Amino acid sequence: MAAKDGMRNGQGFLAGSIIGALGGLIGLGGAEFRLPVLVGLFRLGTLEAVILNKAMSLVVVAFALLFRGSAISPALWTAHLDVALNLLAGSLVGAWWAAGHAIKLPRHWLNRAIMALLAGLALVMLAQAWAGHHDGGAPLLAAGAPRIAAGVIAGFGIGVVAALLGVAGGELLIPAIVLLYGLDIKIAGSLSLLVSLPTMLVGFARYAKSDAFAVLRQQRPLGLWMAAGSVLSAALGGMLLGLIPTRLLLALLGVILLVSAIKTFQHAH
Repeated sequence: MAAKDGMRNGQGFLAGSIIGALGGLIGLGGAEFRLPVLVGLFRLGTLEAVILNKAMSLVVVAFALLFRGSAISPALWTAHLDVALNLLAGSLVGAWWAAGHAIKLPRHWLNRAIMALLAGLALVMLAQAWAGHHDGGAPLLAAGAPRIAAGVIAGFGIGVVAALLGVAGGELLIPAIVLLYGLDIKIAGSLSLLVSLPTMLVGFARYAKSDAFAVLRQQRPLGLWMAAGSVLSAALGGMLLGLIPTRLLLALLGVILLVSAIKTFQHAH
């Protein structure tokens, strides 16, 4: 049994390392790729996999915020704090609402919802690969009530996705910040972490009411090893940023995510 557990933990570390490295190369945490692995490879129930994924995402985002915070001046955070607060006004509500519904949904409906959301994220990646990264410019809406309303609506949708998949939501937050507010993608990446962490904490608190929350105790070694691999390799991937063309990597990962989402959640038990 100990040897079997050791092999399982080793597989978790390896999977987390590969996913973390690929995510680091494009500036993402990779949680959307961990979810199919937890369900398909480690045979966790869907809701249990979402909760464990969210716990690992919290660790990865906390470390990412720590690493990035040392390289970004506090003035930059405060200058764009209104953007983060605008999105948080919607994302906190979205995360709380979605996590509450995920607990009550029949598993086959939860599988379908997750498959659709992962497929949607894959299409977002493919669209970004096709269009290229946006470096900022004129925002879609001028400052005022319409942009605030759009930020709240976008935040709500992102909070729903983050809660249902156990992800940080950077794939959606970064484009939303760039397009809605016209900010540079590097600033958007930092602000996305400020939105992600509170949003995930709210969803996590909501999931604590579910019996499936016991997965954190039952699968603690797997979660710790996988999170460790994700954090270490995400840092390494970040240092190798630019080694592989981002558009090529996004296209490849988009296809992988689309295929794995359909294969995993069509047949999930």
